[in-house]
Amino acid sequence: MGFDVHRLVEGRELWLGGVKIEHSLGLLGHSDADVVIHALCDALLGAANLRDIGFHFPDTDPRYKGIDSKVLLRHVVELIHNAGYAFGNADITICAERPKINPHIPAMAATLAECLGAAPTDVSIKATTTERLGFTGREEGISAYATVLIARL
Repeated sequence: MGFDVHRLVEGRELWLGGVKIEHSLGLLGHSDADVVIHALCDALLGAANLRDIGFHFPDTDPRYKGIDSKVLLRHVVELIHNAGYAFGNADITICAERPKINPHIPAMAATLAECLGAAPTDVSIKATTTERLGFTGREEGISAYATVLIARL
């Protein structure tokens, strides 16, 4: 299982699930701050007992400044493969009040599936609000949860 959260700020692009979404705010982070991909990376790494995304791609390393998170995901897939595992499927939940996520889910599933070497039907993405409660409800940030199944090769 993986989880990630980033703060919404002005002057940044909003990337979710590898897809650029038009919005007045974007997510703040060392990379492109794609919470969906970061949660997915953590779920994959954790399932293979390979530590976490911060261990492999520290925010103190200038190589990752502004990096496209799809690059990180492809590297994580390579890491789990080298550890003797294959991706099975993923179930992802995005928590955000705005923008509306549902219109972007097919593009996100296709993008993530390509990075994972899987079919879009192996990548489930759901969106929810927090009914205006907490930091996501106040539109201060966006969070994502990911659960994955991997199998030994």
